[in-house]
Amino acid sequence: MSSQAEISERMRAILIDWIIEVQYRLTLMPETLYLTVYIIDQYLSMESVPRKELQLVGISAMLIASKYEEIWAPLVKDLMCLCDNAFTRDQVLTKEKAILDRLHWNLTVPIMYMFIVRYLKAAMCDTELENMAFFYSELALVHYAMLVYPPSVTAAAAVYAARSTLGMNPPWTDILEHHTGIVEPQLLYVLR
Repeated sequence: MSSQAEISERMRAILIDWIIEVQYRLTLMPETLYLTVYIIDQYLSMESVPRKELQLVGISAMLIASKYEEIWAPLVKDLMCLCDNAFTRDQVLTKEKAILDRLHWNLTVPIMYMFIVRYLKAAMCDTELENMAFFYSELALVHYAMLVYPPSVTAAAAVYAARSTLGMNPPWTDILEHHTGIVEPQLLYVLR
């Protein structure tokens, strides 16, 4: 964010929170959400974006992620409608191409969702633990400070926080340590 002249961490958080709402409203797959946030963050790290175009970057990133992850991607006009038609179809498609060009079309990346699903299997979780872990992972998506950690560490921290919140004892097991390669003191450092 230090390279952004007009965009702050708070503005990024508002955008990501809105993207999460859009993902739920359109009933898109979780992979689409996590890839969308990855694309937004990568693009913002490479390109200075004017404040008035931040939502355009978000919706274009979601269009890209939807085309990559979904069987049926939402229509551009539906995404435009969610933005109160603040942008034209040409603007969305032009920004989509600009983002893809800037990222060199590299979309196959390890996102937090892939790790959290694996870690939850290792934790032999129930629905309550799963919901709590995904709640924490979505909170992590919003908070800029969490970007310093690799997706695997953030996913492990979400599972650890969920297990701790639900009073599971121990909060971090040998099996989870084996599957994540992360020991409990590392997680406590992330969650401080």
